[in-house]
Amino acid sequence: MNQVIEQLSSHRSIRRYHDRPIEDALLHDLIRAGQGAASSSFIQAYSIVRVHDAAVREAISRAAGDQRWIREAAEFLVICPDFRRVARAIEKSGRGELAGYTEHFLAASVDAALMAQNMMVAAESVGLGAVFIGGIRNDPMTVAELLELPDLVYPAFGLCLGWPDQDPEVKPRMPVEMILHEERYHAERIDADVDRYDAIMGEYYRSRSENPRQTDWSTPTAAAVQGKTRPHMLEFLRARGFLKR
Repeated sequence: MNQVIEQLSSHRSIRRYHDRPIEDALLHDLIRAGQGAASSSFIQAYSIVRVHDAAVREAISRAAGDQRWIREAAEFLVICPDFRRVARAIEKSGRGELAGYTEHFLAASVDAALMAQNMMVAAESVGLGAVFIGGIRNDPMTVAELLELPDLVYPAFGLCLGWPDQDPEVKPRMPVEMILHEERYHAERIDADVDRYDAIMGEYYRSRSENPRQTDWSTPTAAAVQGKTRPHMLEFLRARGFLKR
C-alpha cells in the first residue's frame, strides 16, 4: 500500500460541509487534474457547468429529489458528456456530420466519468469531501433548460464539493475475489458471492456510527435499481442527438 492506493481505498461520500469557500485557483487545479484522465482517441468529450446561482441550485435540488447538499456545498458542478466541439471538428475537417451512433454516446459518457473521478480523487487529496449526484437524471430536461445546454450535450450527473463537516465510515466494498474472474466469467458462484456480501454489509449497517439500520446489500440495491429506471432518458438523449443508431 502507498498513499495513493490508501486514498483511493478510503473514499466516502460526503454530504455535509462547513461554510467555507473553495478558492478558484484550487478548483481550476482540480479540473486540470480531471483532464489528466484517459480520453477515447483524445476527443475530451466533456464539459463542466459550475452553478453558483442559489435559485438555479434550488431548482436542480428539487429536480434531483430535494438533495439539500446541492444547495449547501461550496461548489456544485454538473458533469456533461459533450460532443458539440467534436461535431465542430468533424465539420471543420470535412468529414460529414454526426449521425448519433451509440458508440459516440458511450465514448462521451466514459470520458466524462473518468474525468470526474479524477477530479474527485484530486479533491479528496487536499482534504475536500465530495459526492456525485445521479439524481439530476430524474428530470434532465429541467436541468438542461436551466443550464442552457445545446444539442449533443447532456447532464450526466452532478458533483458536490466542500470542506467536510462529517466523518463517516468507509463502506466495505466487495471482496476482490467477487469481482475478479480468472480466465472466464464464473457465473456459478454468484449466489454464494451475493450471500457472502449481504452478510458483510449487514454487519456494517448494524455497527456504523451514523444511521445504523437492519439491512444488507441486496435489499437497498434492489430498491435503487428497480426504483430508478428513468424511462424518459432514452427519448431525452435521442432528442439531444445521441443514441439514434
